[in-house]
Amino acid sequence: AMNNLKKWMQPQPVERNLSTTLDECRVVHEPVGVVFIRGSWCSPVQMCLVPLLGAIAAGNCAILSPSEWAAHTAELLHRLVPFYLDNVSHQLLTNSVTIYGVIHLYHTAFAKPHIAESAAHTLTPVTLIIGGKNPCYVDRECDIGTTAQRLVWARFHNAGQSLVAPGYVLCHAQVKARLVQAMKSCLIHFYGSDPRESKSFGRLINLEVFNRVKDLLWRSGKVAVGGQVVEAEKYIAPTILTEVTESDLIMHQEVFGPVLPILTVNDVDEAITFINKQEKALCVYAYSTNTKVRPIIFETSSGSFCSNDSILQSLMVTLPFGGVGASGMGSFHGRYSFDAFSHRKSCLLRSARLECVTYLDSPALLSLVRYSTSF
Repeated sequence: AMNNLKKWMQPQPVERNLSTTLDECRVVHEPVGVVFIRGSWCSPVQMCLVPLLGAIAAGNCAILSPSEWAAHTAELLHRLVPFYLDNVSHQLLTNSVTIYGVIHLYHTAFAKPHIAESAAHTLTPVTLIIGGKNPCYVDRECDIGTTAQRLVWARFHNAGQSLVAPGYVLCHAQVKARLVQAMKSCLIHFYGSDPRESKSFGRLINLEVFNRVKDLLWRSGKVAVGGQVVEAEKYIAPTILTEVTESDLIMHQEVFGPVLPILTVNDVDEAITFINKQEKALCVYAYSTNTKVRPIIFETSSGSFCSNDSILQSLMVTLPFGGVGASGMGSFHGRYSFDAFSHRKSCLLRSARLECVTYLDSPALLSLVRYSTSF
């Protein structure tokens, strides 16, 4: 942001028409004023500080509210933020509150449409990162080993508590058995024969999330790998479900836990049809060495798309991160954060020396008016 801020702030010239040929037309960025940032409990540091950086770069005051579920992170931010930032312009709240300012930026896994509805009463612009079920298509023409390794990392890091992790796999029927076996091997490689003993595998954030994920696990499909739960530790083993149907409970809720359901399809067209029947996702993923799967990019709608990997597109600051439809509205990251928290003001700079437009109400010049405004 520091390296690019001068470029971002430059007024942007726009095309002129006949009536403004001698004038300057430009778009100027100005701060919106006050930005309220509500952090999420998954990726609690990133989802607080990345949008905060954009808000500050755009010249705004900011109110930061970390999720109370991530209590240790909230305490750390509460201690460090006042030490590094101007306490008059940037405030940090530790309790969940409702504030109506110029912009609300909510980052929460359980954000509901009522947030936007409430903000509408005061004409408050909103950027919402809501999430959703992120579909992942695995084609029969793919590198099974690489696909399994990247899927396992993406779904099970942080015990599956991620907005951008693959939510379910639409696997070509011909490679399903090989994929499940390869993923089982990857789980052993990553976390050992007993993930409960691994220092690299986390726990669910609280009992509410634990109980919800456990319920989804027990009421959906068939456990192919994992399935063990220990309530006292809020532990759920990395789990792969097969024989999952579209009507299963896990297909209607976001998981936020280490459980990955696998469904079978016969080709990419069937996968596209299935994806389009669901709400629009935050991310869509596809694994294939065949370029014929590229129509997924254009024939489905989602906040982002990544082929032959997962999550990495959400870490690129040069790409916008945000949802569409049920997965959210607006975006941030790098220049997109600066734009999200800026008002783009239209500016027309005219000279006082020449006068022509005010005389164009003459009937004789009506044709010239029509011509000049047609561009």
